[in-house]
Order: sequence, then structure tokens, then C-alpha cells
Amino acid sequence: MRVVAVGGGTGLSTLLRGLKKEVGDGIRELTAIVTVADSGGSTGRLRKIYNIPAPGDVRNCIVALSESEEIMQELFQYRFKGDGLEGHAFGNLFLTALTDVTGNFLEAVKLTSQILRTKGEIVPSTVEDVHLVARFSDGEVVQGEEEITEYGKKKGAKVEDIWIEPKEAKAPIEAIAAIETADMILFGPGSLFTSIIPNMLIEDIREAVKRSKALKVYIVNAMTQPGETDNFTAHDHLDTFLRFSGLERVDAVVVNTKMPPNDILRRYISEGQEPVVPDVGRISKRGINVYAEDLIGEQDTFVRHDPDRLTNLILRIGNEILSGV
Repeated sequence: MRVVAVGGGTGLSTLLRGLKKEVGDGIRELTAIVTVADSGGSTGRLRKIYNIPAPGDVRNCIVALSESEEIMQELFQYRFKGDGLEGHAFGNLFLTALTDVTGNFLEAVKLTSQILRTKGEIVPSTVEDVHLVARFSDGEVVQGEEEITEYGKKKGAKVEDIWIEPKEAKAPIEAIAAIETADMILFGPGSLFTSIIPNMLIEDIREAVKRSKALKVYIVNAMTQPGETDNFTAHDHLDTFLRFSGLERVDAVVVNTKMPPNDILRRYISEGQEPVVPDVGRISKRGINVYAEDLIGEQDTFVRHDPDRLTNLILRIGNEILSGV
């Protein structure tokens, strides 16, 4: 089975850690299509200086798929301290330097993937210097991934429209080819407006996904995200994804039903986050297959999907729907 995972942030890298274990067995080919619209932290500073796509999410995915020694993985995630380089991740600097040397961000990603021996291909959704722009319910227009989330938190306004600039940004041919030959395309988990949807705002990718005969699966977040999906249910996540992605439907939706432990739950609620309500009936009424299971990790201090549980479910979905079982 050829699998394409679309997204960014910690959600996509968590998913990839599970999927890579099945490459060569249940998964024939694995490709991650990664957003490059990040504007915060080390990534944001490097973008302003070098006018390159955001390297941060790409770096995390490379490390997630890496089969190299643990020290190499730690090296790429290492963040410098002190003046000048403070906060910069080594992997971000490495990708930036390699882009400057080769003159090509995609080539830099390929070479870095070879160095870290990834079990799968990482492809940025575009190699152009794109920026995310949103219009909120109060009429304000905000540019920048981090700035959009922070404005939503501060003002309590909702995203009413979202787009990328330049709007005519193109996707690499490698991304389109992966989508066109995929058996399954996964969307999420991850920040809905700033990690998943940005990839689908690139026309080449959106149209390729629409044309694709692949099984399309949307993975709903386990928790709401302040400034983006406050009070969103599972159906709200799906409905918003379909609205902005331009897709009429997906074939399956994955929903977590497990509640986090009380101590962790209290901490999240104090920070404005709460478990996503699994209103699976509303999703099922749309004629979409719903897979609602306990999917979050038990030992983590953060509420995240367990990579192995999620991977096992994804393979089962593929076998059931693609084989018609």
C-alpha cells in the first residue's frame, strides 16, 4: 500500500513515527507532504533572513522517519543557548545552510533525508516562500501562522477565511506524483488551520487530491486548540477541513474516544484546551466511515495519539475499505 500523509507540526511527526515501522511490510511506499508556512521561533527568524520555506516542520518529519543513530536525531533537534543562536534548532540551521549551498530547498531536504536515512520521502508542499493569511470574524486580516493562532487566542475571534500568499504558489512535482499514485491519503492529526489546511490551499495539491482515487482518511485531533478550534467537536473539525480543502468528502474519519487522566486533563483545561467531543453520529450521517477508538498514549504527560495504535488502525482501515471487507 502506498501511503501519503499530509500535515505538519507535532501531529504529523507523531504519525510518521508509527508508520515508518510498517514500511517494507504493510506499507510499500511512504511520503510525507509537509507545510512550510510556519512563521514562529527559529523557523520564522531564518525565513526573514533567507527568504526560504519554513524548515521546522520538515526537520521534525525527517527526524521522525530517521533510521540513523539516536545521537544524530538528537543533534538535529538540538537548540542552541546564549546570544546570537539562542533558540535555533541545529536541523533548521543545517537545512538553511544546505539550501543556500545547493540553491534548492527541495534538494536540501532530499540530502538531509539521506544523511538521516529516512524510511520514507519528505516533500515540502511548496518550495516557495509562502505566508498564511486569515480573515477573522471581527473583520481583522492577520498574516503568519503563529500570528493567526495568537490573534485567535487574544481576541476570541473565529477564522472565517484562510489563504496563502502568493496564491499561485506551485507544489513540487514529487508531491503531485505521490498523491496521484497513492492508495491512501491521510490528513492530520495536527493544527487544523495552521498545519493541515495550508497544504490544501496550494492549488496543485488540492486538485491532485481531488483527482486521486486513493482512500482519503481524516484524523481528528484529540484536543481542541486555543485560538483555532475552541469548542470544536469532531464533526466541526471535519466540516471545517472539507470547507477549506475544497474536498466534497473523505472516505473515513478517525476519532479518539479516550479521556486523558484527571491530572493531565485539569492542566489542559487550565490552558484553554479540552477533549474533542466524539460526535460520531453526525459524521456517520454524512455517509462517511467512522473509526472511533481509544488512541491516545497512556504514559505521556501530553495528550497525543499513540503512534503504534494509530498506525495499526490505519492499516486496518486500508485493509477493510480497499479490499471491500
